[in-house]
Amino acid sequence: MTDVTRRVADFAGLDVPVIEVSSDAPGPRLSVISGVHGCEYASIAGVRRWVSGLAEDPGRLLHGSVTVVPVVNVPAFWARTPFVVPEDGKNLNRCFPGSPDGTLAERLAFAVFGQVITGSDAVVDVHAGDLVEALEPFVMYDGGPAEDFARGLAAAYGIRYVVRQAPGPGQTVAGSSSAAAAAAGIPAITAEAGDCGLVTEEAVAAHVRGLDGVLRYLQMSPDGPTPAAPVYLNSFVWPRTPAAGWWEPAVRTGEKVSAGQVLGTVSTLDGGTVLETFTAPAGGVILFVTSSPAVAADGLLLGLGAA
Repeated sequence: MTDVTRRVADFAGLDVPVIEVSSDAPGPRLSVISGVHGCEYASIAGVRRWVSGLAEDPGRLLHGSVTVVPVVNVPAFWARTPFVVPEDGKNLNRCFPGSPDGTLAERLAFAVFGQVITGSDAVVDVHAGDLVEALEPFVMYDGGPAEDFARGLAAAYGIRYVVRQAPGPGQTVAGSSSAAAAAAGIPAITAEAGDCGLVTEEAVAAHVRGLDGVLRYLQMSPDGPTPAAPVYLNSFVWPRTPAAGWWEPAVRTGEKVSAGQVLGTVSTLDGGTVLETFTAPAGGVILFVTSSPAVAADGLLLGLGAA
């Protein structure tokens, strides 16, 4: 027997939707969040479809419980603001585990970490490429005491590329939900599929399959097809431009590159001067590219997953 509860929770003074699906049989607690970035619509759509299917099939959840927050960053969703919480301009996925006394992004991260992530046996934070972000699907997990289990979760998601982020200072994505969970000993992954804020069937279906794969990995649902072995990448390089200008990438998402290969240039708006030429510091695969030509100083250009 499966029990389904839909409620609105108070996260830092915000009304945030929460769905809980539980079996009569005890088992793991899986927590799934999406909409940490409010314009990553493919990931939100995938989670909405997946949890609706789970709720409508009483025999699918064999044991345990699932907590789902389909849209965490509600202010950004309504304002159509990419990347940040509009009230304070902070990237919510750099604020975990958060603070009860900080700005809205920090308080929201604190609420999500305390009310959803803490006490979970596994966490999946579902993402997609934001409005100006072309993306090759990938899954990221963090090193730490729970990394072997997290690596298994990442492989179970069934996406080709899996990136490990090393723990400690100098993390490429410090303050993310999955990094904070990993630091607390909770297996967690960040799953990415979809790009440029578009809701495509391919991306939505990839997230539904991935979350089904996680359920099977946790032995919470009947066995299904085993996903193909992923390509493991051991570092994530995010070049930024020191100067504002016109960004012109020379590579595309999913492209394999060699060390020293030109990745793109930033030039003046009149096109007369190339301000910076960016080359690959190592061989690897391009996992995302900023699709907007407009980049500010210290603007992120792309993500390179290196072996």
